[in-house]
Amino acid sequence: MAGKVAFKCLCMHNACMVAIQIRDVPEDVRDALVIQAKARGQSLQAYLLELVETQARRLRNTAVLDRFAGRSDGSQSLPGETAADLAEQRAQRGLGNVA
Repeated sequence: MAGKVAFKCLCMHNACMVAIQIRDVPEDVRDALVIQAKARGQSLQAYLLELVETQARRLRNTAVLDRFAGRSDGSQSLPGETAADLAEQRAQRGLGNVA
């Protein structure tokens, strides 16, 4: 009985997965990817999945940043100004250099 449950779980796990196929990959490109996957201790499948997932996360991050582009209701600090502003505010409150 336990084997049937495990098999059903495996089937359901794979039922929601999407397959992506890339055609006409040059052999030297495939070889380079295989070498990189092996260097990371991964199969080519696992390595490519990680690359695709990373790219998808970056696209989501970019979409979030794009939603806020052009807004003027936030701070317009230049690099380095934020740390100086925090130090000044802490000094005014008598907190000194608190990390």
